[in-house]
Amino acid sequence: MGQPHGLGYDGVDPKGSGPKLPTSIPGLLTGARSPRSLPGVITLKVVWESALPIRAAELKARFVEPPTLASDGYSIAVYGIPGDYFKGDPKKLGDPLKNLAALKREGKKDVRPSGVEVFEREGGSVVVYEFPPSTEISKKDGHIEFKAQIGRIGVDESFDVGEMEFQGKLEL
Repeated sequence: MGQPHGLGYDGVDPKGSGPKLPTSIPGLLTGARSPRSLPGVITLKVVWESALPIRAAELKARFVEPPTLASDGYSIAVYGIPGDYFKGDPKKLGDPLKNLAALKREGKKDVRPSGVEVFEREGGSVVVYEFPPSTEISKKDGHIEFKAQIGRIGVDESFDVGEMEFQGKLEL
């Protein structure tokens, strides 16, 4: 009743262990919370999909990557979103997530994705964020932080640009 449903909500808290009010007078006075009411941890995999070494490794491992938007921009995929029953147009499923994600670089304006798509995979859903190719990223940026909100799930991943070199060239 009244709980949101959809990607990032369904399957996140399968036992209904969300916030609970204290059931005793001492609990009310101390503000004690049940361990089940504390936020849980979900293991996700965040991959900079558009990087050549990632694509080459996936090809060699015969890993079938999610279809992505056709562009020359940067793609970041979040694997393992609970629930594998989200059917529909990948773009339409991703549209609500578009304004809830960004690439953050120190001293520069945040970059919002130009497109987001959601794909159903075995073991959960995959959300693919496409960032415009006009976003200039260089070694000088140091770290790039990817932040996104998918329903109740907050994603915060940091990428070290210095470690994203392949054969002397920055691969994004």
